Amino acid sequence: MKRSAAGFSYFLTEGIRGIFLHGFMSFAAVGVIVACLLIMGSFALISANINAMIQKVERSNEITVFIDESYTDAQARSVGSAFASPEFENIMDARFKHRDQAWEEYVQKFSEDQQWLFTGFDESSVLRHRYQITLVDITKIDETIGLIESVQGVVHIRADLKVAQGLATTRRIVEAVSVTLILVLLLVSVFIISNTIKLATFDRREEIGIMRIVGATKSFIRWPFVVEGVLLGLGASVTGFFLQGALYSWFTGRMLGGTAIIEDIPFLEILPFGDMMLPIAFAFIVVGFLVGVGGSLLTIRKFLQV
Repeated sequence: MKRSAAGFSYFLTEGIRGIFLHGFMSFAAVGVIVACLLIMGSFALISANINAMIQKVERSNEITVFIDESYTDAQARSVGSAFASPEFENIMDARFKHRDQAWEEYVQKFSEDQQWLFTGFDESSVLRHRYQITLVDITKIDETIGLIESVQGVVHIRADLKVAQGLATTRRIVEAVSVTLILVLLLVSVFIISNTIKLATFDRREEIGIMRIVGATKSFIRWPFVVEGVLLGLGASVTGFFLQGALYSWFTGRMLGGTAIIEDIPFLEILPFGDMMLPIAFAFIVVGFLVGVGGSLLTIRKFLQV
């Protein structure tokens, strides 16, 4: 137990010594990792906000279901019970709208000078009872409409399929581009940190060669560099996380500063950093750890071939 503790203490000490021994290169390595993390984190945050905006627009893209005009109020309301059954799991919300309310809303769209034109109309003979339906997954709109059409009492469905399908396609493209770019940036990060640590390790090639000649095992030589890489990666992760939070808060603060402009864009959705803090912190730590370890192992392999 003491031997293991002593070994870990040695590796940790050597790892820290390696960081300060090549201070500029260590700073460069941390800077590279932080830059890559900020790029990946910023794009992930942008992607999350775009996805939130798309979902908000999707929720406002409702399906209007018209009920048979011969149905009484009670019969029309009873149709809604069908939408609560398990087969309609894609229906998030189904709100009943009385024909009188629908008529009132229709008339209110016209100016007061024009509303006299509707005097004398019997709304019960003009409009039908209806349901305003919001979907969970807009990509399943065709399937859901088919189910709604089979419900007794439903005579007509109005849905803007082109808008719905366009939003669904946009969300799929955003998600695909996000995943692709994040993976590419991750690979670039590993490559850059590997080359950065390689420059630092190059200065110690004679020391590594001597240790191999006198009989030091590969793992004994390797571990201090792995610890150094882990410390650099984790240090960069913590630095990158706080910088990411500060940048996001500054940027969203500037955007929210123009309240009037924000209010004119009804679908704009800006997520608070606190809602995404834990996933971002976890991702930064994991990426920093893997990049530090991966870069160290890829680099030290070459210098152990003595």
